[in-house]
Parts: sequence; C-alpha cells; structure tokens
Amino acid sequence: MAHHAPHPQHAGRNGKAHTLRMRRMGIDTYLEPVIYMRADCHICRSEGFEALSRVEVWRDHKHIVATLNVVRAPLLDQDEAGLSEAAWRALGGTNGEHIKVFHPAPVQSFSHVRAKMFGHPITMAWADEIMRDIVDGHYSDIEMAAFIAACAGNRMDIEETTAFAQAMINVGKRLHWGSQPVVDKHCVGGLPGNRTTLIVVPIVAACGLTIPKTSSRAITSPAGSADTMETLAPVDLDIPHIRRVVEREHGCIAWGGAVNLSPADDILIRVERPLGLDSDGQMVASVLSKKIAAGSTDALIDIPVGPSAKVRSREAAQELSARLITVGHSLGIHLETVITDGSQPVGRGIGPALEAMDVLAVLQNAPDAPENLRERALMLAGRVLEMGGKAETGKGMERARTVLTSGMAWSKFQAICEAQGGMRVPPKATHTHVMVARHHGKVAEIDNRRLARVAKLAGAPKAHAAGLVLHVPLDTVVEVGQPLLTIHAESPGELAYARTYAEAQEDMILLLER
Repeated sequence: MAHHAPHPQHAGRNGKAHTLRMRRMGIDTYLEPVIYMRADCHICRSEGFEALSRVEVWRDHKHIVATLNVVRAPLLDQDEAGLSEAAWRALGGTNGEHIKVFHPAPVQSFSHVRAKMFGHPITMAWADEIMRDIVDGHYSDIEMAAFIAACAGNRMDIEETTAFAQAMINVGKRLHWGSQPVVDKHCVGGLPGNRTTLIVVPIVAACGLTIPKTSSRAITSPAGSADTMETLAPVDLDIPHIRRVVEREHGCIAWGGAVNLSPADDILIRVERPLGLDSDGQMVASVLSKKIAAGSTDALIDIPVGPSAKVRSREAAQELSARLITVGHSLGIHLETVITDGSQPVGRGIGPALEAMDVLAVLQNAPDAPENLRERALMLAGRVLEMGGKAETGKGMERARTVLTSGMAWSKFQAICEAQGGMRVPPKATHTHVMVARHHGKVAEIDNRRLARVAKLAGAPKAHAAGLVLHVPLDTVVEVGQPLLTIHAESPGELAYARTYAEAQEDMILLLER
C-alpha cells in the first residue's frame, strides 16, 4: 500500500540515482505489489537484485515495497519497470513516468515476530508496529507466513488477541454514525449457502435499526456474502456512498475490502487461508476489528458447529464464544453469540447466483423457499432486534417473522439495492448436469467441504452463475435415479471437472445409509 513518508536519498550502492520508466503490465497479483525488471537491467546488475527480492519503489512522494520478478524475455525495455495491478493502483501515475527503486530498509518489527516464535508475548506497542508494517507493504509473503504460524493454534492469549484487534483497527479507517445502537451480525464461516445476512439486514433495517453491513468476498469458499449480493446490486461502495445508503435506508450490504476499514486483515487472509492456519485468536481479532471499524456498538456472532464445519465441536464453539465476548468487552463492543447447526448446507444453492435465488425466494415469501434458510435468518434477525431494543426478550423472532411475511423486508431489500446502484437479476449458468443416486438409502451425513469443492470446481465464486443445487438434505430417503444435486457451470470444461470429482466422491459427499 502506498503511503506518504519522508522522501529517501535516491541513491543505491554506487551513490547514483536509479531511475526507470514505469509501465502497467495488466497482471493481477491480487493484493501483492509486484515489480518486473529485465535481468540485464542496469539496476538489477548494479544492486544485485534477484527474483523475489524486496524492492522499494518511489513515484514522487508515494512509495511501496514490492516483490521483484525478473524478466528474461523481451517484454520490457532495459530502462522500463513493469508494475502489477496492485502496484499500479498504489503508486498511481502514467505509463512512461519515472520511478526510483532501492533496497528497502530492514523491517524492524519483524524482531517482535521472532520474539513471539521463542515464546515472548506480543505487547500492544509491538502489535501496532507489526500491523503498520504489514499495511505499508513492508512484509513479504514469507514474513507474513512466519507471523501467522507464530500466532497459530493456541499461541495467542486474551491480551494478545485484544492487542492485535486494536492494532488492526488503528491502521485502517473507522466509521462513526453519531447515534446508538449500531448493530451487526456475523458468521464465523465454514457452512455453504449460509447467506442469512441478505435476509437479516433488510428485516432489521425495516424496524429502524442502523445496520451498516460490510461483508467479505470468498477466498477459499464458493461464495461470500459480498459475492452473492453482487449478483443483485453493486457492492464496491466507497465510504461516502455507504453513508448515503445507510442514512437513507438504515442498512447496506457492501464489500468491506472496498472501504479500507481493516486493511491488515484483508492482507493477512490472503496468506493465511492457503496455509490452512486458522486460530481462535486470529479469527477473533479479524472479526472484531471489522465490526468496530464499521462503527458497530452491538453484534451477534453465529457459530455453526458440525463435523465438516469450521468449528467441529460444541466445546470449541463455547471457547471461541467466550474469547469473542471477553475481547469484545475490552474493546468496547457488546457481543452475543449463538451456536447453530453446521451439519449441512443452509438453503439449496451453493455459489453466488444460486444462493441469491434462495435469498430472493425467502424475501418474496415463495412457497418453495428453503425453510432452513428462512428459519435461521428469522432467528438471527430476532436476536439482533432484541439486542437493539426493537423487540422484547424472547419476542424478536416473532417480530422478524411479521416483517418478513408482511413484505416489509422485501420492500426494504429492494430499496437498499436501488440505493447501492440498482437491482440486478442474478445470472443463470449455460451448462448443467444432474447427478442421480446410484442406490437406495437415507442421507445420513453431508460433507460440507467436499460439497463446496464441487461448487468451486464448477467455477464459483469467480463465475457468479456457477455452483450447485443440493436436492437432498439430511434424512431424505433416496431412491435409485433420484436427483441428488445439479451442477451449474459457465463452461463445458468446468462442468466436466466438477462432474468427475462429484461422481468419484459421491459416497463421501453424501453418505447414504442403505
């Protein structure tokens, strides 16, 4: 991330300024800034830069630290430096403009990470330094992976979790709404199809509570709430736009990554998820930093528990709940948690557009709307209404049901979509395949992870129409030839990949008791 800082002395090892002409390469490296230089470039040779070296890059008074990729084909001139999309966005400028490159200064805060590896607790001051350097782009992916590993498992206590959550808040923007309460709901994840947010927000907003919901895009799952909402309305809203929507409609459903509320978390997630290193401490710091940065005073956290959910046991859920509530109290936000069934997907669709179809069916009170999605959303909305003082204790779900069945929630959702830029019709896939049962039985177990894998192989979430529809929830008695699931894809190749995997894994995805 580019930031303003005192300008360095533009000189390398030989005392001369190192200047190149910038060129936009159009290469998507997600959030990681990458610079491309020719192997025979005079700077590479004089400074000893090699592939994957960290390079400090300045344009006027903006600078980044980027990872170097060395080019050995004639893609660049000797006096050019190519920039990835992330680097280009951070530096700004135009093609041909001059930039200067240097060896970056050592990352001093990494000494705190090394100390953590050897058992020393991280203080609030250390957490601030680490997060500031991560957001400023000073950490390489290897250094961030080391930090994540040092904090994984049970290596973060309550004080450290609080310190990191506060540090994440400190390095981002923060919304203030000028009135209370400001409510939110969040799910810790791991459950396909769990798009209750798109139902809870309009119910709560229709009752007059402020609920500025910033949601995530999927990284390793078939859809995030922002991906699903994007099939229905724009979600890339800046802070002024979010303010306008919330002031007008009391709620929004926007992509959190567009507003820089907790940038450290977005950067860490990029490295954390492929490593498969998730811990209560990191999860709590992530969730709370985003809720507090969005200006929430009260939040309800949904913790699904199941054999193939993110949280596997009730005991683990209770430990996570206690940590969330304790750290939230330390940071000044009131949290309540609800432990829910995570044994099977919520709704029928898995994938952005297919999950949007389920949401629309619930909001429109369609007779065939998925019951588990509707009842789960009503329970959560009811709890939020009770927290926000819009329903008496124990009466929130009844109030939420009235708002839904009366059509108020559907009207509010349409108004929110229009305020965010206009409502859309979710796309439909051009290729489908129905997978049928090969033998008789009763659905005794569903593997959420393998089911999500099928949807991702079909192209979700990048292909919004891709994914699958599950036809047989738990305890369904299945006959030979009965449809089990329908795979949706936008290309024949993706359909074939998903179909091959699903057929090979059928007995593990859906366990049938014969």
